[in-house]
Parts: sequence; C-alpha cells; structure tokens
Amino acid sequence: MAQRKNPKTHSKKEAKSTPVESKNGKRTEGGGGGGGGGGGDAGGGGGPKYSMFTWFVVLALLGVWSSVAVVYFDIVDYDSVIGKLTAYDTDGDGDFDVEDAKVLLGLKQAERPNVGESPEESTETSEHVSQSTNQQAAEPQGAGPAEDTPPETPTEETASESDSPSARDDEVSGSQDVESEIQAAVPLPPLVENDFVPDDPRGDSGHPYEDEADIIDTTGVLVEESPPQESEVESGKYLTSSQVTQEAEPVGEAENQSEPPVEPEPQSETASVPEAEGTTEKQAEEKLKEKAKKKKPKLLNKFDKTIKSEIDAAEKLRKKGKLEEALKAFETLVQQYPQSPRARYGRAQAEDDLAEKLRSNDMLQKAINSYREAAELPDVTSDLLRAALKRRAERQQFLGRMRGCLATLEKLVQIFPEDVSLKNDLGVAHLLLGDNKGAKKVYEEVLAADPGNGFAKVHYGFILKSENKIAESIPYLKEGLESGEPGTDDGRFYFHLGDALQRVGDDSAYHWYELGHKRGHFASVWQRSLYNVDGLKAQPWWTPKETGYSDLVKTLERNWKTIRDEALAVIDQNTGLFVPEEENLREKGEWGQYTLWQQGRKAGNACQAVPKTCSLLERYPEATGCKRGQIKFSVMQPGTHVWPHTGPTNCRLRMHLGLVIPKQGCRIRCTNQTREWEEGKVLIFDDSFEHEVWQDADSYRLIFIVDVWHPELTSYQRQTLSSI
Repeated sequence: MAQRKNPKTHSKKEAKSTPVESKNGKRTEGGGGGGGGGGGDAGGGGGPKYSMFTWFVVLALLGVWSSVAVVYFDIVDYDSVIGKLTAYDTDGDGDFDVEDAKVLLGLKQAERPNVGESPEESTETSEHVSQSTNQQAAEPQGAGPAEDTPPETPTEETASESDSPSARDDEVSGSQDVESEIQAAVPLPPLVENDFVPDDPRGDSGHPYEDEADIIDTTGVLVEESPPQESEVESGKYLTSSQVTQEAEPVGEAENQSEPPVEPEPQSETASVPEAEGTTEKQAEEKLKEKAKKKKPKLLNKFDKTIKSEIDAAEKLRKKGKLEEALKAFETLVQQYPQSPRARYGRAQAEDDLAEKLRSNDMLQKAINSYREAAELPDVTSDLLRAALKRRAERQQFLGRMRGCLATLEKLVQIFPEDVSLKNDLGVAHLLLGDNKGAKKVYEEVLAADPGNGFAKVHYGFILKSENKIAESIPYLKEGLESGEPGTDDGRFYFHLGDALQRVGDDSAYHWYELGHKRGHFASVWQRSLYNVDGLKAQPWWTPKETGYSDLVKTLERNWKTIRDEALAVIDQNTGLFVPEEENLREKGEWGQYTLWQQGRKAGNACQAVPKTCSLLERYPEATGCKRGQIKFSVMQPGTHVWPHTGPTNCRLRMHLGLVIPKQGCRIRCTNQTREWEEGKVLIFDDSFEHEVWQDADSYRLIFIVDVWHPELTSYQRQTLSSI
C-alpha cells in the first residue's frame, strides 16, 4: 500500500530551506533565529563566538604596532631591505611601492627613469641635464633664441659656441696662427651642460670664494648647425659631407647606466685551451668592474636617515622639474637641520638645476658654494663628499675658474689618493691652465700606479707630442686609443696620432685617420677638421665662381701690386712685424706671418702699416667678419717644408694671392692635387683638407692670405658661430 504523504513534514522541509538574508548582506540557509531560539541554534551548532572580521581587525592592529616597534627601536636595517627591493623598482623613485607592483602585474606601462635620478643617487657627472644622443645641439646657442632648445634638455656644447667675454676683450695677437689650431697643446675635454654663457675667467676676483683665474681657450666643440639648403655640385672624388665631431663620452656616463651588466656566455667544458681561460678571466674581471661601477653611492649618514622622507619629498620636486619649490624645500631642510649634509647637497643640486633653467651664473655660483658647504660638514659620507666636490670642480671649470677647479680636484685627490680617475681629472685641469708640466707629472704618477690606464696614456702621449717628442708619443697615443676606455675616443687623439706617424714617415697614419672617420670624428680621411658645421659642400679646390666671392677675387687681383708694395715696405722696415710661425708645423726652414685680421677683428694697429690694403678689404665682410679665419701676409724662406696638416674648421675657405713668387720650387698640395702660385692670381682651397707646402726656390715667397666664410653658411650661422 502506498504510503500517504505527511503534509506537516512537507511543510517543515519547505520552511527549513527558505534562505534568510542577514544584516551584512549574506544569504544563509535557515533562519537567523530570534531570541532564545536563535541562541539555542548557535550553541547547539558549535558556531564561532566572534566573526572572522573581528579576528582580522585584531591581527591588523598587532601588525601595525609591530611595525611601529621595529621602526622606533631600529630593529631592522630598513635601508638594506629597501636596497634589496630596489631590484623591483620600475619607476626609478628609489623604493618598491604600489606603482612598481602595478607595473610588475602588467597593469601599468613601465617608465624608464632618467639616469642618476634616484632620490639618493648622485652620479659623478651631471644629475640633472638630459644630454642629447650625439651630444650635439641642433642650433648654436651662443646668441640664439632660448626657444631653439627646450629648457629641460640643455645641450652639451652650447657654451663652447658662445662668444667668451675673455676672447672678446683680449687684444688679438698678430703672432697667433690658427691655421692649425687643432694642433695646440691643450685638448679641451667635453664640456657638460653648457646652456648659458660662462663668466669671463678674469672676473674670478669678483667672487669671494674663488681664486683669480687665468684666461683660457674657450673655443670648445662646435655646435651642430641645421644643414643649409644643399646646392647641386659636381660629383668628385673628394666631395664629402662634413660631419660634426662626436666628443668622447664622460667617464661618469658609464657609471650611470641603469641596466645590469651583460652576463658572459657560459664556457663549454671542452673549451679548456689557454685562450678560452684567458677570455673567461677577462670576462669575470669586466663583470667585477661593472658591478663596482653600478654600486649605488651612499649619500645618507645616520642622521639623514631619520629625515629621509622629507629629503625624498624635496628630491621628487626637483626630479619633476619644480625647481623653485624644490629649492625652497631644501632650504627649509637646511634651516631646520643645518647639520644635514644631504640637505645641503640637495640644495646645491636644486641651485645647479635652476641656474641651468635661468641661464644664471650667479645662481650657479651659489650652487658651487653649496657643494662646498655640504662637503665640509662633519659626518658627511665619503660618497657624498666625493660627489659634491667633483660636481663643484665641474661647475668651476664651466665658469672658467680653472684655478678654483684645480684646487678642488687637488683636495679630492688628497682625500681619495687611490682613485685614479680623480687624478686623471686633475691632469686635465692642469692642461686647461696651460700647465703641461704639471699635467705630465700627474699622468706619470697615474701610469706608475696603473700602467694600462688608457685615459692617462692618450693624454701623456699628447703632452709628449706637444714637446715635439714625436716618436715617444706614438705608443702612448696608440695604446690609449686601443684601450677603448671612456675619454679616449676623441678626434683630437686620432688626429695627433696620425700626424705623429706622418712625421716619422709611417703610412699607417691613414689607417688611424680612417678609424677616426669611421668613429665619426672626421668627415673623410682627407678632411680632418674637428670644428664643423654639418652639410656644407666639401671639396679641396674651389673656383671664384663656385665661392660666390668673385668681386673680392677681382679686387685682390686688380690691386695685387698695391698690396705687394705695402707688404714689402713692412718687410723692409725690419721691425719684427713678421712673426715666426709657432704652431710646430714646419719640418725645417723659416716661415713668418703678419696678421691684419683675426677672429673677425682687426689685430691691434696692424692696419696702420698697410692702410691701402685694409681699405680694400673693409668692403668685404665675408672676409673681415670671418670669425673662424684670418687675413695676413705670409713670407716663406727657401728650404722650408710645412708638414701635412689640416685647419680646424670646415666653416671657411682660404684664398692665396701671389705677391712675390719665384719661378720654380714653390708648390702647395691639397689632398693629392698639387698646384703653384702665380703673381697677381688667387688660389682658393678648403684648408680643412690635408695640405702641405714646399719652398725649394732660391729666394723668398710672399703671398697674401684671406679667409672667407664658407658660402653655404647662413647669415644667422655667421653671426652665432664662435670664434676660432
């Protein structure tokens, strides 16, 4: 018999399965029960007395108080922990935070930080200037509008293209021949962050914290110009495109790389030959060097760690370009914590950045003083001391205060006697002061301690060559370039090594010229000038029509006898107005010059002796206004040979007007074409190409040299290019 369903039982089951929604929004099976019924269910079911939420709150409070205890009692070395987490620091702010986690989870695009912009990181070079990839500016900055270059990305060669006040104020010496200025004895290192005009070095006495500095060469490296409209030219063997020289990268640049060093490829077990072992050892050594370079400097002393959050906040303002706010923040920190080296260093950096932005030398002087103050505080870390003094020296050098720079570097070397790189910098400072003897002594000490130091070798070889110790200079220049060390890949060293090899009759000179060309230092093997404007027509020999200066050529040729007679009168006076060539370009013989214009200015009272000649030329600004050239008489005695050489720039062409030319024995070679002068006729060539002169006649040769602007330079370029 079928059983009858119990309606009561059925109704109970229905009631039991009805879900009930609690206050917190969760649905439960069965009623929450009210009054005693609810309590009975709880007790009978063995449910928890406290909810999970309550336990979570208790644990969170315990965690908070534990963290407070750890920080307050300094139980954990927080900096070391953070240092480990910086491996996951993707935004470059110096710590691992929520933003970094988002990047690791793929929720946000990683932002590559600028080199040296960690709140605590300080590089040995610049911490605030974004250098262009080829370290060349797009327009000359000496007199150009500020909007040509964004204020946040100042270029590196700007000040070198600015007309230095010292260069303008000094009377031009008639004895100085800049036909081969690149062979001067002082190799100028790449200038850094030169986005405003340096002070006149003679004005050092106006600053209470600086010694008086001597006048120095401020020509520097040419800022790359925007290429002018290229004209159609005949295709020729020597037609090249002049290139702007790539300056050697500063040593500190290698230290600022944020990417980890490349691991050497694993060696197979069978590769046990000596070559493989040597390679492995070399790779391991390089890896250790890379690790040493990438070691993060410790800028915070024990006290600075207690105000790290305040320092970081001010530093972030500086990184974001809010320089005025950053400076105020650091000044407040200095007032509150005058014993904090990191706060003063941060103020110096903010002043440094602001000086760049405002193009203010006065603000830069404040930064120089602040760097010194930071270095002089007690309990300063060695890394901060080194960074502050090194940056101070760099900025002193930029302002032309070389004696102050030298004193700062000497102090650095005294504090860090084992640091060879600081001694190398000291040697460069001596060179910039014209103290080759002091530089030579420094580099001898470096090479005694580190015989393989490439930077010291190229500079030591350079000094030997300036002393005319040609053969001795070659191995140092060669080995230094072969080392590939930072600071050695410089066109000047390729230039002088090739020149030295040529003088000893070694044809491998052209191998090094070719290497220099491939490295971007020379426009071609023949055209080896270093201060160039890109895109100018380049050929060794020119016709008057090609130059566009036919009127000037006609004037010279029509009046050549007048010009000759005035020159002969000067020679007959025997007053010593013809000064011997002093650029070490002669293998033998005598070569004198009498300069009328140099660097676009009259040379003293020279025109008083030849008034008609000067009157003729004053109508031609392409000649008298050529800041990268000269106008001069040149007399060469029999038996003279001028070494193969090149001029310093592709921005000019050189005219030779024959005045007194012997019938035979006088000739000039430019590239592989040799020509002879004629009386009353003008030869035109580009002296940035290799040229050589022989005077094998029986009597003297007298010519008139007139340099003119390259015809493709714009009027703006002619106004803004620096003098050479």
